[in-house]
Amino acid sequence: MADTNIQMRANGPFLVKGSFTVTDSEGNEFNIPKDKPAISLCRCGASANRPFCDGAHKTANFESDEKAS
Repeated sequence: MADTNIQMRANGPFLVKGSFTVTDSEGNEFNIPKDKPAISLCRCGASANRPFCDGAHKTANFESDEKAS
């Protein structure tokens, strides 16, 4: 089993748990506290804190709940 798990939340963000880094398009690493057990990554594009979720999907009428085949 992988050290990192990414779970898609229905109509919400990607929840990322485990050992990981998040980098921008130039390879610069976002500051994520090492003791933080999980982060949420925005899927709706409405977050004021992108690439992280701030809950804006709730008021943006974002709908997405794909299922694995």
